[in-house]
Amino acid sequence: MSNQTVSDLKILTARSATHYGFDVTDFKIFTHLNPLSIQVNIRHKNPEKKVTIDDCSTLSEDIDEAIQNSSILNQPFTLEISSEGVGEILTEEKDFLIFKGFPIEVTYQDLKKIEQQTNGLLLKRTDYDLQINQKGKTQRIPVEDVITVRLTTPSG
Repeated sequence: MSNQTVSDLKILTARSATHYGFDVTDFKIFTHLNPLSIQVNIRHKNPEKKVTIDDCSTLSEDIDEAIQNSSILNQPFTLEISSEGVGEILTEEKDFLIFKGFPIEVTYQDLKKIEQQTNGLLLKRTDYDLQINQKGKTQRIPVEDVITVRLTTPSG
């Protein structure tokens, strides 16, 4: 992929983000994936506001449409819009509500008190367990055994 194509995509993405009141904090293109993957991290221009799933969804639709209507890319692609908090540890109850359905990595201790890691999509956290979707099956990890829950991206 040419530097000009990458530059054009960054400009188009930044223009859409600015229109909706966001700054682009990170922009990555993974050309080794099939289809090509574009990952964009955003934050509100207003530091008092937090990025919501609805914000990501709205911006994703706008940027996807802008790319489709441009002549910048002539190949299939996936577009991921997320907050700059990706990669951070989820701790607050609101984090578990906001990032429901997002890919996570869970570090926990098993019955033998040995540290383990697993990945899946966040379903919910209750007073008793953390529930994640792993290939359509729900895994429940007791809350007292969870060490950390970290947001990840589907590509790693």
